Amino acid sequence: ARCHLTLGEQHLNRHGVLHGGIASTMLDNALGATASLSVDAGGRAPFMTLSLNTHFLAPARLGAKLTATGRLVGGGSAVKFVDGELVDSEGTLIATASGVFKRVPEHRLPEV
Repeated sequence: ARCHLTLGEQHLNRHGVLHGGIASTMLDNALGATASLSVDAGGRAPFMTLSLNTHFLAPARLGAKLTATGRLVGGGSAVKFVDGELVDSEGTLIATASGVFKRVPEHRLPEV
């Protein structure tokens, strides 16, 4: 799965570069969606994040076009291990992440 974002001023920290929380959120979203897509082609199977480790490697600045991508690396039917990268449009690696995601059991889902 992929997530895209063009950086605006609201995404920057006080030093004028991408806020780490935004980078982590993008990676969490892409990795969680990757876990979901591994069991449901529509990506609607809910997974919750059990752990997420993010490594910040380079700054991203105002106007940068970012893409977060997830890749399934292991797991079974209920727990998935997913790695990911956050890159800018020039191919600069901004951050990496690894996460563990657990499928939400159907009996725990709210009725819709």
